[in-house]
Amino acid sequence: MKNVIAFFDFDGTITRKDTLFEIIRFQKGAVVLYAGMAVLSPLLVMFKMKLISNHRMKEIVLRFFFRNTPLDVFQQQCNDFCRLRLPGLLRPKAINAIAWHQAEGHKVYIVTASAENWVAPWSETLGIPCLGSRLEIKNGRVTGFLTGPNCNGNEKVCRIREAMHLTTYETIYAYGDSSGDKEMLALAQHKGFRAFE
Repeated sequence: MKNVIAFFDFDGTITRKDTLFEIIRFQKGAVVLYAGMAVLSPLLVMFKMKLISNHRMKEIVLRFFFRNTPLDVFQQQCNDFCRLRLPGLLRPKAINAIAWHQAEGHKVYIVTASAENWVAPWSETLGIPCLGSRLEIKNGRVTGFLTGPNCNGNEKVCRIREAMHLTTYETIYAYGDSSGDKEMLALAQHKGFRAFE
């Protein structure tokens, strides 16, 4: 059956860890990561208490670590992360599931709250499009802000519907691991929640 599509969340579903912190560690080093998280800890507590939105907290973290980084430098380090660090973070069962869908002729998409900058270089090597959060770039530099909403929750569904007409697919699979995936999972007849742990 060719008229099938599968949507995979990235962080926690395909990977074992949240890649936002792993990309910071890779680009800035562990000492800078831990020092920065200590500085940001009061805000992280507020985030855990749901006093700061996911979108806002992500921008705070991105601005703290990456504001004014030249895009070409940032992107090259993202490319290096995908080549050198990311393979060690992948869940084998998730990679096997992706390979099965592709072998069956199914269309596969990654739909992630992570920035496309450090997911797409990997997914594209597998021929898989990535729908992710988008970083704002001004004057060739990363600002730390997002362009558009954080690609999480209902925004995942919005991005999917922008990219394709779901009515053209007879069967939909979706895989996720958190509450931010529930709307995407609701699109599918075949739901894989924490299927690869």
